[in-house]
Amino acid sequence: MNGLKNKVQLIGHLGQDPDVKTFGDEKKVAHLNLATNEVYTNGEGEKVTDTQWHNIVAWGKLADIAEKYMLKGSEVIIEGKLVNRNYTDKQGVKRYITEIQANELMMLSKKA
Repeated sequence: MNGLKNKVQLIGHLGQDPDVKTFGDEKKVAHLNLATNEVYTNGEGEKVTDTQWHNIVAWGKLADIAEKYMLKGSEVIIEGKLVNRNYTDKQGVKRYITEIQANELMMLSKKA
């Protein structure tokens, strides 16, 4: 049952090309913005689309895959875990971030 704790699976489209940075001894990190859509009918019978945006972080080989094959608009499956962190900005305000640390990436659309 431990494998089920803190597990996230999402299918969505990238809102922009992956932002990949290399640092240290060729260590890579990719930041992705993933949009997921939920469609429902509201009380007035109108079809409504609710879009949620998710911040994804991929390290190492997953960052390589994101850099080489993923583009804005690509449909992907992400599996990972929720990670919370905080920092203090330049104005001294404490900021909180929740992101998904990817363990697996799978592309559903072909590279353009």
